Amino acid sequence: MMRVERIFFVTLVCLWALACVKPPPTTSPEIEVEPPSTWTAASTDSDEPRNEWWDEFGDASLGPLIETALEENIDLIAAAARVDRAVAQARIAGADLKPQIGIGAYAKNQRFNPTSLGIGGDGSPGLSPATFNSYGLSLDISWEVDLWGRLRAGARSALAEAQAVDADLAGARLSLAGQTAKIWFAVAEAIQQVELARSSAESFRVRADWIRERYEMGVRPPLDLRLALSNLAGAEALQARRQEQLDRSLRTLEVMLARYPSAQLLEQFPSTGLPELPAPPPAGLPAEIVSRRPDLVAAERRLASNDQSWKSAKRALYPRLSLTGSGGTLALQIADLLDGDFGVWTIAANLVQPLFQGGRLRAGVDQAAAGKDEALARYVSSVLQAYREVESALAAEKFLQGQIVALEEGAKQTIAAQRLSERRYAQGVGGYLVVLESQTRAVSSQSELLSARRALLDNRVDLHLALGGGFDYPIADENDEEDSAL
Repeated sequence: MMRVERIFFVTLVCLWALACVKPPPTTSPEIEVEPPSTWTAASTDSDEPRNEWWDEFGDASLGPLIETALEENIDLIAAAARVDRAVAQARIAGADLKPQIGIGAYAKNQRFNPTSLGIGGDGSPGLSPATFNSYGLSLDISWEVDLWGRLRAGARSALAEAQAVDADLAGARLSLAGQTAKIWFAVAEAIQQVELARSSAESFRVRADWIRERYEMGVRPPLDLRLALSNLAGAEALQARRQEQLDRSLRTLEVMLARYPSAQLLEQFPSTGLPELPAPPPAGLPAEIVSRRPDLVAAERRLASNDQSWKSAKRALYPRLSLTGSGGTLALQIADLLDGDFGVWTIAANLVQPLFQGGRLRAGVDQAAAGKDEALARYVSSVLQAYREVESALAAEKFLQGQIVALEEGAKQTIAAQRLSERRYAQGVGGYLVVLESQTRAVSSQSELLSARRALLDNRVDLHLALGGGFDYPIADENDEEDSAL
């Protein structure tokens, strides 16, 4: 190996090693709002969270549904593609740190006329125009020396943005699991609401037929019959509305599973009704929420990305040093291109200091600084929003449980009142308006109780999401080899 070729090889290896870059380290930016030592709304006691938090609800169909959604959902596939795109963009940004290598080859046909240089103008012999060919083969290397870390900061910014997009994907997965659970609970409630409306309509139909018989016998007035038929029609309309709600929920869930919305999902995933509320998840400490939630990880990574962009913009004001080198052969015959006797090489350095560009570079610094301030404000807003979501979910659970206790008592009393009014009416003691009112209240109280139970389950899902799910999202304190090599 020729000495020049060895120089190129050693230089290439060194430059490649210098070009490796790692993402900026994870930080915990200070915010003006100091979180309390414990959650103010409530505290929970539990050992460790489960990554598959949906299994805690004890619904045999819920887990497979969520797993299918996480594998097949179209929006999640798009989010994964955004991660791939961000990683590719980070690789592009990191490529500027590495030497650019290319192979050049050319063939040139050239005609030389001595008279163009004022030679042989007097007609001297042997100075006639000549035509000849030349061939070249070269290995070209160019590299901008990152004296001030401008390129490195740009690459770190791209890596941090890629990590933010990856955290967005984790957040999308968490959100999709929560949406799937909520819609499945909506399906379960709708099934029970349909059954309640169907049984109520059947009961009202029997009651209307009984009153019709009494009316035809002249025992009951026409007003009672008309009220009974009106009540039956309202129950049948309610049953149709509940069926529509069930159908709509099923089709929505099927689309989330990337299936055709045929409303046939219950054939594969039968529902057994609303599950019981499981034990509360571990809430931990408010200060720990930053490391649990993917959206806060993404906000912190975007803050780090903007910080590196600001550094890159500032360092763009400094001089730039570029190195270029080329080694190869130049010959008059193609057969001589691989002959070392015809070797040629060049090495050059270029130093450029920006002086005036119409304020573009200074404006770039201001733009990056504004982006950094915006990212910090968004981070603080996201943290406060996270605190609010956890506190609200913890507080809402207590309120909803109290509401359910009251609704259970109300449903118990309205059902008893309905039976009593119907028995009194059959005995000829009370009027039918009392029966009608008691029937309506009994159905309404049972329906409200079902909705409250579903709201309590939905709120528990919100609590899981607010706390970060199973808390298994990896924080980028340690840079893996893949990121380091970008």
